[in-house]
Amino acid sequence: MNSKEIQNNVQTIVDNFSKEEFIYDLLMAYGTTKTVTTMLKKGDYNLSKIEGEVLSKNKVFFKVEESGKLLSTIDTISKEDRILKHKPKFAILTDYKQLVAKDLRFGTTKDIQISELANHHSFFLPLAGSEVYNSNNDNEADRDAAYKMAEVYDELRRENPEIYKSKESIHHLNIFLSRLLFCFFAEDTEIFDEESIFTNTLAQHTNANGSDTHVFLNDLFKRLNTEKKDGLPDYLIDFPYVNGGLFKDPISSPKFSSKARKVLLELGDLDWKDINPDIFGSMIQAVVIDEYRSDLGMHYTSVPNILKVIKPLFLDELYEEYEKHQNSIPQLRKLINRISKIKFFDPACGSGNFLIITYKEIRVLEIKILKQIIDLSPTPQLEFTQIRLSQFYGIELDDFAHEMAILALWLAEHQMNRIFEEQLFDYGKSEPILPLKESGQIKQGNATRENWREVCPIDLANEVYIIGNPPYLGARLQDAEQKKDMGIVFHSIKGYNNMDYIACWFYKAKEFISGFNSKAAFVSTNSICQGEQVALIWPHLISEQIEIDFAHQSFKWTNNAKGNAGVTVIIVAIRNTSNEAKYIFTDNLKKLAKNINPYLLDSSNIMVTGRSKPISKFPEISFGNMANDGGNLLLSSKEKDELLQIEPKAKPYIKKLVGALEFIRGVDKYCLWIEDEDLPEVEKLPKVIERINKTEQSRLNSKRKSTQELSSVPHKFAEIRYISTDSIIVPSVSSEQREYIPIGFLSPDEIIVAPNFAIYHAKPWLFAIITSRMHMVWVRNVGGKLKTDYRYSAKLCYNTFPFPKINSKQEELLSQYVFDVLDARAEHTGKTMAWLYNKDTMPKSLKQAHKNLDEAIEKCYRLQEFKSDTERLEYLFKLYETMVKKDTLFAKQKKTRKTKSKK
Repeated sequence: MNSKEIQNNVQTIVDNFSKEEFIYDLLMAYGTTKTVTTMLKKGDYNLSKIEGEVLSKNKVFFKVEESGKLLSTIDTISKEDRILKHKPKFAILTDYKQLVAKDLRFGTTKDIQISELANHHSFFLPLAGSEVYNSNNDNEADRDAAYKMAEVYDELRRENPEIYKSKESIHHLNIFLSRLLFCFFAEDTEIFDEESIFTNTLAQHTNANGSDTHVFLNDLFKRLNTEKKDGLPDYLIDFPYVNGGLFKDPISSPKFSSKARKVLLELGDLDWKDINPDIFGSMIQAVVIDEYRSDLGMHYTSVPNILKVIKPLFLDELYEEYEKHQNSIPQLRKLINRISKIKFFDPACGSGNFLIITYKEIRVLEIKILKQIIDLSPTPQLEFTQIRLSQFYGIELDDFAHEMAILALWLAEHQMNRIFEEQLFDYGKSEPILPLKESGQIKQGNATRENWREVCPIDLANEVYIIGNPPYLGARLQDAEQKKDMGIVFHSIKGYNNMDYIACWFYKAKEFISGFNSKAAFVSTNSICQGEQVALIWPHLISEQIEIDFAHQSFKWTNNAKGNAGVTVIIVAIRNTSNEAKYIFTDNLKKLAKNINPYLLDSSNIMVTGRSKPISKFPEISFGNMANDGGNLLLSSKEKDELLQIEPKAKPYIKKLVGALEFIRGVDKYCLWIEDEDLPEVEKLPKVIERINKTEQSRLNSKRKSTQELSSVPHKFAEIRYISTDSIIVPSVSSEQREYIPIGFLSPDEIIVAPNFAIYHAKPWLFAIITSRMHMVWVRNVGGKLKTDYRYSAKLCYNTFPFPKINSKQEELLSQYVFDVLDARAEHTGKTMAWLYNKDTMPKSLKQAHKNLDEAIEKCYRLQEFKSDTERLEYLFKLYETMVKKDTLFAKQKKTRKTKSKK
């Protein structure tokens, strides 16, 4: 069950309150089975023998208490060994008006009125095997710095319009801006010996109008790149030698206006001690042109989202080890030794965001462990960090981002060294950061073509975690080089040319971790776990040896960059098969799973493949009709009226044209629909012939031979699947804001246009099935998505949908429910399908009609009520698996009979 379903269950308890059943109803609301609650009520499963108390192992302690004593009593009973030894998640006391509950794991307390219980349902989610999964908030200082740097960039573009016209010049600008970032960071974090030396020197030794700011910066950058102090102004002598490559290449600083200089000084007023080194990635997104950013795939990633990857992959487990052994110095030393040998590898590292945050989180854990060791030691000793940048590996295609990743790791090291010394007081010591030392763990190259085990060596003694946010590109968006990349990675695998580009990283990660103490977790668009991508990609990823470790279901991935737009993504981790727990994260809830399949569901590893024929006893579905006419056979409502005013005899040859837009939004469109036998009469209509002639010319002008050949029949649509019967239209795309895809009955005078779908010889009972909640659950998980909108597929949604065989009486019953739905729609004349099916505006009568229809459909599957969409989907997958096996067996038997008959 998801959180919303639980909330509805709890509200039902409040609305139908029963003192005798309250605690049992509450447990069932969170997924405890009726059998278990019955045994608990009888006393068989009640571990407390005190009258009026209910104690369920690993679940809850419950007691009715007098008003006024709830808070004092709960503190007492939450410490009793007789209760705690059975490890209940909650202690709950109530006088049936007020309720006080305590989370016995975290010690948090909830004091509410029972009438408000549904509003606080998330507090009790651990009863459903879930817990709220928290992560830190984004750093406001990061965002301020990114926006202010973007403001500097905008001013420089205005002042230097002739310079920044090419990728090379933009590259130089990025280097310039990164140098500024380093200087601001260095003066506030004691990399430079004197605080605010950069900002103060800039303010004192440049003109207010900005005319010589570029000269000052050119001289400063030369100073930072040399150990010699000769030949430079005296005011630069106190700046140190930096090294590391950041200042080695000569570039000309852009010219400044007075405003640009002013904004630059304002940047210096920010407190850069609070700014993360991974701001460099945000800076890149904030300033580079769209085409450049798109080409390089630089996606800056916010800290909370990175934590969604690294916490369940390795960080949570390391913290569990710390908590388990926090009173043992030898075990704590052993844990630090383990951490110091782990390798972290991002094969699409960009400017290093994942590596930086991982480095900082690992250093924080090390500090926590060392503080505990110092507290336990009678004679504490001086401690040095065991974490080294050499543990962090990456691959990055762009040379500049590659350099930035190295630099940002250095700055992260310096930042953490300062924290290390502050936290460990007299017992922590770090080495100075300057001059920067070479680091060779970030390799510039194409990750799809590099040998990952050469970049990040691994053997049986190593513990390696692969992380990152590889580039997203669908098959149609890949350029020639990326197509070559796909061919190199999947050279022996059919169908790779239809895979998403990110599949390369998953496949290479699978090859890397196989047989080793290694796991991988990537952020990806949700497309790889939907639609045809599942059958294309996942058979090559999971097997008896490789399985999904954890997964975050679809969520919006936002970042700190200027002009940021959220992308819908998933997170998927893979590992070598083991008995370790698996978890699925949904809406910040963490839930234990028996198995995680490629649809990111707790179910068996079924992969639904497209079928040319329905697996259930359904009539065939067909693609809509395609005109390919240059727009000449199609008519707007106005064009139709104008044509009929001139040539009223054209009316028999005009039909209504219906696609998703027309059906859902209520837009009227028409088309010329002319059969061969109609031509003698049509030739008497000059305006119609004019349109036909234009269609002929449009097809002749096409570069495609097949289209040119269609010029011989310019009066017809290019692709015709129309049958002169009643039909059902199924829109190919529908908004995620609808619980149901709006479908409809059309008359023989209406033409369904591609890419939408048509079912001819339409039957009401079929309408009932494909508009039902059961079908929508299937579509949401098996079909593809356009961003987050539903994308319907005949092969994947309709032809694979498992539905049991029903008799004529059941068909008649379903038909009646369909008529109720149609009647409810008809009550709102003039309202569009978009309005009728929007979650916020859907009329109550229509909701009820669909609810009744849903219940009737579900009874065709089983009499027992489904409790959640997850339960529905699990049932559908099992039925699908059964029907596929039966279908396969039937095909084999048919083939055998055919072979025998030939003999």
